[in-house]
Amino acid sequence: MNKYYSIATPILNGNEKKYVMDCLNSTWISSNGPYLDQFEQQFAAFCQTKHAIACSNGTTALHLALMAHGVRPEDEVIVPTLTFVASANAVTYCGAVPVFVDAESETWNIDTDAIESKITPRTKGIIAVHLYGHPANMDPIMHIAQKHDLFVIEDAAEAIGAQYKGKMAGSLGHTATFSLFGNKIITTGEGGVVTTNDDDLAEKVRLLKGQGIDKNKKYWHPVIGYNYRMTNIQAAIGCAQLENIDWHIRQRIRVAMHYYDYLQDDDRLTLPVQKIWSKNVYWMFSVVLNRYTELQRDSVMKCLKDNGIETRPFFYPMHILPPYKQGLTFTDFPVANRIASQGINLPSHGELTEGDIRFICRTLKNVL
Repeated sequence: MNKYYSIATPILNGNEKKYVMDCLNSTWISSNGPYLDQFEQQFAAFCQTKHAIACSNGTTALHLALMAHGVRPEDEVIVPTLTFVASANAVTYCGAVPVFVDAESETWNIDTDAIESKITPRTKGIIAVHLYGHPANMDPIMHIAQKHDLFVIEDAAEAIGAQYKGKMAGSLGHTATFSLFGNKIITTGEGGVVTTNDDDLAEKVRLLKGQGIDKNKKYWHPVIGYNYRMTNIQAAIGCAQLENIDWHIRQRIRVAMHYYDYLQDDDRLTLPVQKIWSKNVYWMFSVVLNRYTELQRDSVMKCLKDNGIETRPFFYPMHILPPYKQGLTFTDFPVANRIASQGINLPSHGELTEGDIRFICRTLKNVL
């Protein structure tokens, strides 16, 4: 039987089983237990922030951050169009309106030169997504936010361990959110985290994630809250993952360097960059097929699948999705349109060997 090369797989090679069994033996399996505090402390220390608040997934982390920042119906929040739909969905959960900005062509992140033209009196904040593991250019984003009195949320779902000018992703905006889904660099199965250095924002997130229960008065609910809690079992897995996080990140970078070795001289491909001011953690090793149509890109992916290689397309830009395309002009987002239609995510997890990557690259070149 031929080997199958999956796009992603969780690596549980530390104390995950030991800590989960400890939860089971102690019966602390729900949203209370010692691993939750330990996980939050470890996560905050890694991101170099004062606070890390664990929650049920990356989307609820975004929703909590937006609510903590006071986003209300009819407000506007600026979002890159080229990202996973959760970034816009969380804005919509608040009754607010996501306002989309095109990508820039090198990092594929939000085009900082296009942000100010989208600001209106209703704009309350900016979500800066660190797409596929490369940080957004945060200095101009923070400058724009300060100038217009806006908040900035880093959507760092794909970028734990990434750095911008020596500072950790998660410590750059007013708040940041992470996903710990099974395909991420570290995982708790499902899970999310909000990080911040702001004590008041952290307190609001904690209040909102636990049904709005007053921490000093049991079953008193001063606000409408949500059941967005993480379980002690998930946190136990997260503690084990964080113990090995440097190793997990090194494996992603190792995989990426092998891809560069075998693909960098092929002018049919645009490879991911690492800007001089950044550390890219390569959540996905993503390539753009130059001069290929979307149908041709899909045909390439099918041929790779026939050879046992799982791939994924880039995210559809949100301005073409049915819930969000009303009133938008397709031609307003030329970079995102091109990248999304030509992009492929290759297998990127840390269990891939150099031989695996050599086979994937040779197959990709033959298919092209």
